[in-house]
Amino acid sequence: MNNSELTLRRLLGERILLLDGAMGTMIQAHGLKSEDFHGDEFSGHSYDQTGNNDLLTLTQPSVIASIHDAYLRSGSDIIETNTFNSNSISMADYGLEREVARLNKAAAQLARERAEFWSAETPDKPRFVAGVLGPTNATASISPDVNDPGSRSITFDQLVVCYDECIRGLVEGGVDILMIETIFDTLNAKAAIFAVEEYFTREKTRLPVMISATITDASGRTLSGQTTAAFWNSVAHAKPLSVGLNCALGAKEIRPYIEELSKISSVYTSVHPNAGLPNEFGGYDEEPSETASFLKEFAESKFLNIAGGCCGTTPEHIKAIATALKDVAPRERSHIPPSLRLSGLEPLTVDDDLLFVNVGERTNVTGSRAFAKLILEERYEEALEVAKQQVDNGAQVIDINMDEAMLDSKHAMVRFLNLVAAEPDICRVPIMLDSSKWEIIEAGLKCVQGKSIINSISLKEGEEEFIRQARLAMKYGAAVVVMAFDETGQADTYERKIEICERAYNLLTKTLDFPPEDIIFDPNIFAIATGIEEHNNYAVDFINATRWIKENLPYAKVSGGVSNVSFSFRGNEPAREAIHTVFLYHAIRAGLSMGIVNAGMVGVYDDLDPKVREIVEDVVLNRKPDATEKLIEIAGSLKGEKKEGEKNNWRGDEKNKV
Repeated sequence: MNNSELTLRRLLGERILLLDGAMGTMIQAHGLKSEDFHGDEFSGHSYDQTGNNDLLTLTQPSVIASIHDAYLRSGSDIIETNTFNSNSISMADYGLEREVARLNKAAAQLARERAEFWSAETPDKPRFVAGVLGPTNATASISPDVNDPGSRSITFDQLVVCYDECIRGLVEGGVDILMIETIFDTLNAKAAIFAVEEYFTREKTRLPVMISATITDASGRTLSGQTTAAFWNSVAHAKPLSVGLNCALGAKEIRPYIEELSKISSVYTSVHPNAGLPNEFGGYDEEPSETASFLKEFAESKFLNIAGGCCGTTPEHIKAIATALKDVAPRERSHIPPSLRLSGLEPLTVDDDLLFVNVGERTNVTGSRAFAKLILEERYEEALEVAKQQVDNGAQVIDINMDEAMLDSKHAMVRFLNLVAAEPDICRVPIMLDSSKWEIIEAGLKCVQGKSIINSISLKEGEEEFIRQARLAMKYGAAVVVMAFDETGQADTYERKIEICERAYNLLTKTLDFPPEDIIFDPNIFAIATGIEEHNNYAVDFINATRWIKENLPYAKVSGGVSNVSFSFRGNEPAREAIHTVFLYHAIRAGLSMGIVNAGMVGVYDDLDPKVREIVEDVVLNRKPDATEKLIEIAGSLKGEKKEGEKNNWRGDEKNKV
């Protein structure tokens, strides 16, 4: 941590820091003409540069410097570089893709010069420069084609390349902070975070990162559909200096969302709203005193650590905010206990209040012949219905697997996930990306804006590959399922299960500083009642290993493929349901956090016929040597079908008791 960051963090503990206000509003006030934007250098350019505010860093640097000065004079502690659109995607509209690196570096240098000047003028009030990484004018989560919801105008990889160029210029120009702001699509932001982390790793450096999203309307969601909490869960892996909200709304409208963010985030919070909502002419009428009054109330309510303005705000707004917040203490950062926090469009927290998470298994080509047929025949609309049914039936996460020899699995994974993103009834829940091939998992990670689960990584190929994949998982912001599998094979005994899990946990938490709450162990559920004596204790070993993990590996979760345990009774759904019900009853009490299971094949433990329950329990808990034979004897009498429309309420009440 350099001296600038140390000073910044110290000041954040002492008072509310001030950002600047709108750059565009101030540029408009200068009444610049086309020739001013073009300048001498770009006077003959084939594209009209009128309105290209970022280009003014090169063609009218004195104008941009004067705007920085106006905000610094008004009390801004942090000024933002004039780089909101200085990326190759946005600059393509002006034919200036080749100027991106130069624009970012020059803007950073200009802001750095003004910040240092004002820091020298007021030594007791040091000033900082935030290098702005704007959202681009493309979206990775939303189709540009109304006839094809799976289409995309930009990919994650293209965004990473785009952002990397911007980051290089900003850091070389001397910024103190990198600021990913005005986020309307969280997948774009995750690409920016990935690019930032890759840059930090490559250059062996690190700067504080600020992240700020945009709630687009009264629905309380981003343009790509996420709630405030889901957004935070999706980007928290960046371990930012601050998280906040800006643009789209005025302070009055943004209040409930910054209040929520201040309660759920453990980092500093920021807000820089518009000067109210735009009028019928697109202008902003909110007076500085009004904006300042709203932000003072936010501050007194302990929502804020950093405050500023966005569209329509001016140095007068910042001056009024500075006066209003002068004597208000900053928000103390919230203590948020470690928990597995996932997200789709909506958040999902796996903690002691949520004892078991049902992971829908039917969107898996290896486990569902019907789903595999739909995907192989590219009947994606019908395949989406399978996913929707899983969610409707109670799945809180859906497992998606495309590992099929006759399938272009990577293409199928990307296509299906892009289509899922257009279905709010499905993508409101988190995704579990399931594959035996890392390249397919990684392709999936690049399509999902929420915080997903990787299923899985393991020590099968050794520690080096295990650590490489885990490090990438951190950069993508995903939780990981860790299989109890090492270089010598898959763990089938209690001793082997806990040995591998402990080794993996120590590697992740001590070598990588991987968040332990994002580790989900799968100690392997194998089939019981197969007629092979060595298999009789498989369920017991899993349950005991689950209990050991819960007691010895802090914050880690446990998952498993529940359907495996009953595989020897395939074809007899009532028998399988009884086995699943009894197995889950004991496994959940031992600490099983989640399971990949068809909710329709799990019943309520207390509703089982007592005689059947005792026999099944003898099998699951390996209590009697003749348990399997007794279950086989009664299995035939269990055959039958549920009445049409009947559902199992195996999950029980809100505490998920089975």
